[in-house]
Amino acid sequence: MQITVSGKQVEMSDALRERVAAHLDQVAGKYFDHALEAHVTFGRARSFFTCDINIHAGRGLSLRGEGEAADAHAAFDDAAEHIAKRLRRYRRRVNEHARDLASRARPEAARQYVLRQETEAGLVPGPSGDTDAYATVIADKPTEIGRLTVGEAVMQLDLADRQVMMFRNSTTGEFNVIYRRRDGHIGWIDPSQGE
Repeated sequence: MQITVSGKQVEMSDALRERVAAHLDQVAGKYFDHALEAHVTFGRARSFFTCDINIHAGRGLSLRGEGEAADAHAAFDDAAEHIAKRLRRYRRRVNEHARDLASRARPEAARQYVLRQETEAGLVPGPSGDTDAYATVIADKPTEIGRLTVGEAVMQLDLADRQVMMFRNSTTGEFNVIYRRRDGHIGWIDPSQGE
């Protein structure tokens, strides 16, 4: 795992860098085959130290932990404990999900498109060949629409740090959409409730 340790208004000792690298390798190795990268930033606020840990563990999973203490080592321990707690919770949820997976149907295949708004008036051919006003496809990729509960969908939205997600509701069997609102709350669109 690639680990970047930096400090804002804090002198970073080699011993602290080595301790951070060893501890994060141990924590990440306990829960993942391989984590991709981690960024650890130490800072100073009034009379205490702060530590901010951001781990990108792959497959759309990013975790963040923060800690505060009287010294940099204790601040790191606090932030690392937050990361470990989130990883334990995530692992427990994944294990519970895996037990239920045997009875579930496979995810449905779909295609995800990224559109660029055109500034000039005119019609542009879309992905299906018909003309769409003011849009050009600039990227597309395959994606899966999973059969999830609303809670599982919200967890995946948070873990992947996405703005919107479509899923098939495992309770109703209908397509649902969850999205992150501007006020920070999660919105949920359920067409089965409109009947």
